[in-house]
Amino acid sequence: MCRIYGYFNTTASPHELRTAEALQRHGGPDGAGLARGPGYALGSTRLAIMDPGAGRQPYVSPDGAVKVVFNGEIYNHDALREDLRGRGFTFPDHCDGSILPALYRVYGDAFAERLDGMYAIAVLDLRGAPRLVLATDDAGMKPLYYRWDPAGRTLHFSSEIPSLLAFEGVSTAAWEPGLDAYLATKTPFGEQTMFADIRVFPPGVTAICDGTAGLRLRTRERAAATRPETGSADLAVVGAELRERLRREVDRLLTADVPVATITSGGLDSSLVTAFAARRPGTLHTFNIAYRGRWPADERHYARQVAERAGAHYHQVEIDPATFPDMLADVVWHLGQPNADPITLSTYALFGAVRDAGFKVALSGDAADEVFGGYERMRAAAAAAEAGAPWRRAYLDSLGVLPADRRAGLYTRDYAALLREGPPAVPAEATELLDRGGTVLRRITEFELRHRLPAYHLRRVDHMSMARSVEVRLPYCQRGVVELGRALPDGLRIGGGQVKRALYAAARGLLPESVTNRAKQPFTLPVTAMLAPGWPLWEYARDMLADDRLRPAGRLDPAAVRDLFTRQATRPDDTTALTIWALLVYEVWLDQFRLGTRRPVEETEMAA
Repeated sequence: MCRIYGYFNTTASPHELRTAEALQRHGGPDGAGLARGPGYALGSTRLAIMDPGAGRQPYVSPDGAVKVVFNGEIYNHDALREDLRGRGFTFPDHCDGSILPALYRVYGDAFAERLDGMYAIAVLDLRGAPRLVLATDDAGMKPLYYRWDPAGRTLHFSSEIPSLLAFEGVSTAAWEPGLDAYLATKTPFGEQTMFADIRVFPPGVTAICDGTAGLRLRTRERAAATRPETGSADLAVVGAELRERLRREVDRLLTADVPVATITSGGLDSSLVTAFAARRPGTLHTFNIAYRGRWPADERHYARQVAERAGAHYHQVEIDPATFPDMLADVVWHLGQPNADPITLSTYALFGAVRDAGFKVALSGDAADEVFGGYERMRAAAAAAEAGAPWRRAYLDSLGVLPADRRAGLYTRDYAALLREGPPAVPAEATELLDRGGTVLRRITEFELRHRLPAYHLRRVDHMSMARSVEVRLPYCQRGVVELGRALPDGLRIGGGQVKRALYAAARGLLPESVTNRAKQPFTLPVTAMLAPGWPLWEYARDMLADDRLRPAGRLDPAAVRDLFTRQATRPDDTTALTIWALLVYEVWLDQFRLGTRRPVEETEMAA
């Protein structure tokens, strides 16, 4: 696991390169490497997981013509290494990334189609005219941000936005429609980030950049969804097959040359991962986050029961809400752009405790809801469609902080006018998935897996864990598990008022009944209760959203924001609290990056 950065067809000063490295050294404190030549640089910082004494990056082919930097883990590297050895290649170590130059020499631009893992990879090919090939994993577990200048045909890239901003050619100007897009989906979907100049490569993409044709992005063909091997529609039979696939994936993801722990929220998904992980010989350590004091939706007792049932060593992480204002600036900086999920704060604190306890790797239960139909919004949309009622608008509204009509009430007249001329808050390439063929649940699943999961969940997990020098592995994002989930008939995911039916069937007998029989609740920060007069978070939000701070940017109407605080103080509710929280995060982001307000240029074709 590493952080990577670099540029192509341009140049940068040693100071810029040192700064780009330093700004993401937290994600790779165990070493650093750089290859630099005419028109290119490839850099990395390393978090040593596999073969810690080796694995120096950039990886270079014996003739020096192919150089690679890599962030992530390749889980099938042993099988690939054996195949490549049969073709005459030799390797200096057992690190998973060391196979990449040879793999590229054999398969060329199609090399990523052989990989099973989570990754963001940059390959520099100096055979003939220089070219850069970049690849992201199918799920989007490892983000890669970039700035492409079509006029100069120059490319800068990095694993994190603050590092990318170290390059002088990358502007800090805000993407003006970003505030509305952020409030519509809690973080922007698609390639555009909240910075006008910065984009993010989509999941499952191979990008090729050279001095002649420019930058071209190719979405790799996704593996077809395969029905369960049993071919059965019987819930118990499918549950048994899913249990076996999950067991295999968890066992495989536990392989590391450093200690591995799990995260247990107390819900079904992470508890099942912990139950499987605890079957390995030795003592498993599992971590749960909670908040000092008495707060709604505290799940620690469920998490403890799971750990006791599994025989795992339980770590209770408890944080003081009084520390949240000081912590929030760090969280937003590491995210690089706003994410309205309050759990970002807890995630950051949790992984700090994981690393302090001596663990570099943790398995989590993220992505199960997207794969197996775990959200109430999915159930509601499917039920509405079955009844012949409209579902699309209500579903999209459920993804955001506020629906469109209520968002408009927060804006100044000038900002509202700008939005009328701009792109839709949810990109068309995302929403078109909701209009394709297939059942409503199947369409929603594809939309969530391709757009919401990588943007909203996976980047949060990646940035908050790597900020603490911890690698998170995600069993529910593994290909075999995702393929099974995508192929299930609707009734084996949602039916009879129950969500995640196949996953509950897989968990039968493995977890305490208190966990499998309780109502689903989101793993989040109780922000409605914490945003109350007299609490530190309330006072911090009032200061950050004061009239004199809002007026210069000209986007938010100060009177409308004041009304939010009045409503929350007198009639607190979840929507008002989340709105205040989201606006607070946005203002902290503006403050952290001292953002300009330049209007974005019109979209230009990648190859222009």
